[in-house]
Amino acid sequence: MSSLSKAGTYTLGDRAVNRMGYGAMQLAGPQVFGPPKDHAGALAVLREAIAAGVNHIDTSDFYGPHVTNRIIREALAPYPKELTIVTKVGAVRGDDASWLPALEPHQLEQAVHDNLRNLGVDVLDVVNLRLMGDIHAPKEGSIEAQFATLAALREKGLIRHLGLSNATLTQVKEAQAIAPVVCVQNQYNLVQRGDDAMIDALNGLGIAYVPFFPLGGFSPLQSDALNAVAAKLGATPMQVALAWLLQRSPNILLIPGTSSVGHLRENLASAELVLSAEVRAELETI
Repeated sequence: MSSLSKAGTYTLGDRAVNRMGYGAMQLAGPQVFGPPKDHAGALAVLREAIAAGVNHIDTSDFYGPHVTNRIIREALAPYPKELTIVTKVGAVRGDDASWLPALEPHQLEQAVHDNLRNLGVDVLDVVNLRLMGDIHAPKEGSIEAQFATLAALREKGLIRHLGLSNATLTQVKEAQAIAPVVCVQNQYNLVQRGDDAMIDALNGLGIAYVPFFPLGGFSPLQSDALNAVAAKLGATPMQVALAWLLQRSPNILLIPGTSSVGHLRENLASAELVLSAEVRAELETI
């Protein structure tokens, strides 16, 4: 039995996945643009993740663009039958590495076909509609046309399940009226907790919540209190931050990313770290 199973599993669509997964964003070059500095290293990280029991990988064809999906295919195809790959559509990259909205129906359909081709699959396990909003924060507004486009592609058999990224609870409910939503991917971590109510609401609905930037993203978490707790537990601050997320709610799935096998192993070890009620209370004051 994989040590990752100690954190439990959760149903993502029709698949039970380990709650500790892997995010592929950092496999691309600087600013998530262009090829990686170490191609062989990127392949090694993916293969190590699978060997360690990861069965949930998060990616997108706009990482690179096209870079991470092609690396995933090179490293892992033919894919293990238990592996669930979640991708997202709704953006493209400018020549200057900028992130640009791509939410017109024809753009979403093109993105789905790009993901299919570059991952080398006939059907995508899960596709998240990535709403641009305020880039890393959601913004209210109807998503009916965009989600209906993806729902139609699901009906055609190109997508198994649908989710949302950077969304509000109102948008989740709007989407649910069109087709089932199996996951929501928003920014959330120990110090950015604006989605507390969202997580609890989704838990009641049986919908997975997948925090992006679980360790702070491009600005890693910095906290003397977090460092002190980690020192007492004999763990790293990032391991404690990930363990806190796993124990925050049973519907939280983690996808910390890294391009280093060493960091990957450290992240995955968080699945075995148990925080006492006293420690959790201390962390929640940060």
